Amino acid sequence: MPLLAPKRTKFRKAHRGRRKGKAVAGNLVAFGEYGIQALEPAWITDKQIEACRTTMVRELERNSKIWIRIFPDKPVTRLPAETRMGKGKGDVDHYVAVVKSGRILFEVSGVTRAQVERMQQLVSHKLPIKTRVRGRLKLGGER
Repeated sequence: MPLLAPKRTKFRKAHRGRRKGKAVAGNLVAFGEYGIQALEPAWITDKQIEACRTTMVRELERNSKIWIRIFPDKPVTRLPAETRMGKGKGDVDHYVAVVKSGRILFEVSGVTRAQVERMQQLVSHKLPIKTRVRGRLKLGGER
């Protein structure tokens, strides 16, 4: 059983789709004080999200909070090993979150900028893409 997966889906299998373009939704820090933003497009697996979450929890203090802004809802299929070509599409192997560049992956509050920078550095080792720290846009535009 996957770590993160939808309880039920309308369709069992999905097309591969495209990852080009910038994120239109989810590209601003909405809940916490700081966010970890994707700088490249990618498929992020449920295992990668969980690895990032555990890494962040280890770095946080009691009064801090984390928001995970992505959810793996796209099924990825795989044919069994040593199977000949053809015979249709394989069974669902795992789920991924489709992330476009500019998307906020995680948000945190109750921490300093230095702590977030350290956390982002550790989290980036668990992800297949480049990331950066993004502050919440305050009234007047200062960060």
